[in-house]
Amino acid sequence: MTDVNSLRVRLWRRYAELGGDLAEIEADLREPLDADFAEQANELEEQVALEALESRKLREMADIRAALARIADGSYGTCVVCGEPIAEARLQALPTAITCIGCAGKGEQA
Repeated sequence: MTDVNSLRVRLWRRYAELGGDLAEIEADLREPLDADFAEQANELEEQVALEALESRKLREMADIRAALARIADGSYGTCVVCGEPIAEARLQALPTAITCIGCAGKGEQA
């Protein structure tokens, strides 16, 4: 049986970690560009990479909020496609999973 309380704690810890990461990314993105045009090109490339990283982290935070909501409403650990329980090993590996491994393998939502 899945230890939902320990997963909840893991999710909250990861959420807090992501929040710290986002604060650092946002601070980096607010840095003024160098006066040297060649350096500006490098900095703009870095900004594009940081924005992509920021987007992935925001998506992960949204997935965590959704998982925490499922824990709160009692639907956590149930596949949204077939309604069967999601294996504990899958939830341990991917606590935000919304589908069982079978449905994920069929190309359904992961």
